[in-house]
Amino acid sequence: MALQERELLKLLQRIRRLRGQLDAVERLVKADEDCGGQLMLLAAVRGGINSLMGEVLETHIRFHLVDGAKEQIAPELAEDLIDLVHAYLK
Repeated sequence: MALQERELLKLLQRIRRLRGQLDAVERLVKADEDCGGQLMLLAAVRGGINSLMGEVLETHIRFHLVDGAKEQIAPELAEDLIDLVHAYLK
């Protein structure tokens, strides 16, 4: 399996996990369950979304702004941008 295929599978698994977490939030809300549990699960979803966004942005920077772009940016600048994105999303 190619590296890109493995990366795609990892992203899809992450999306499925997030969908499952959101389904769990919906069940808790419908069942009028404890707000604390809802908030904890929502925090996990937010963390998962931020992590997914970081992965997608990192891929975009690496493969569209450094390697494949018409106007490429320096690899050092790309690494700085990736670090900045990850720090922002934490």
